[in-house]
Amino acid sequence: MRATAGLAVATALLAAACQRPAPSPSPSAPPSATPTGPRAPADFVDLSTVDPTVRTDIRYAGSHNFVGRPIDGYAEPRCLLTRPAAQALHRVQTAALAGGHSLKVYDCYRPQRAADDFVSWAKLPGEQLMKGEFYPAVPKDRLFADGYIGAPTAHSRGSTVDLTLVPVSGPPQAGYTPGQPLVPCTDPAGRRFADDSIDMGTGFDCFDPRAHTADARISDTARNNRDLLRRLMSAQGFENYPLEWWHYRYVDEPYPDTWFDFPVAGSSLR
Repeated sequence: MRATAGLAVATALLAAACQRPAPSPSPSAPPSATPTGPRAPADFVDLSTVDPTVRTDIRYAGSHNFVGRPIDGYAEPRCLLTRPAAQALHRVQTAALAGGHSLKVYDCYRPQRAADDFVSWAKLPGEQLMKGEFYPAVPKDRLFADGYIGAPTAHSRGSTVDLTLVPVSGPPQAGYTPGQPLVPCTDPAGRRFADDSIDMGTGFDCFDPRAHTADARISDTARNNRDLLRRLMSAQGFENYPLEWWHYRYVDEPYPDTWFDFPVAGSSLR
């Protein structure tokens, strides 16, 4: 009788455990993000293996960005993309080289943890190390509300890239030394940071309306350069984000509803 009662109790406890709801997802993860492991899907590649001629300046792997330090998730300065996006970018590069220019990428796949890092930083009013260059006219407490920072981001789906055009025969990229004097990203090309980009009207990641692709205040030269980049990218299936002249998404992206979080590193690739 005692053994039978014990068996009944054990059976009831097992049934209750099976009916217990699954734990809720971490509150730090965006509602639309898909949990992923530390490795990328098999169709992610390093852009350099598809087209080694595309130049790179992966800003979030270093200190020359609007935060002023390496961003969480950028273990290495690599451009990781889905293979379809990388192959399309190779076709853009072929056309750009024929016209005397090369693509230069600033950012490609971005882990969800990096977007979370941006949001956390935006909530810290005292950290404004790079304001003088990247958001000289915008109060930091407006960066999130005005749409300059947000999460999740299309970059985390692996088919979006930030990039510019550089002359094939131009001077090399200037180095950045942490702590050097900052110049507003809206200043003329001869005064702002000496990026080797052709003049696009502002620097990269410039949190200012002048960075909007169709802003009327930029020079004719900058407008023509933005139009050139847009034509080259559009011809191979990329779509510009109108608030950032440098931001392009591959329209036929293979993961339109998946946000990944593996780190930017060679070890993430299969």
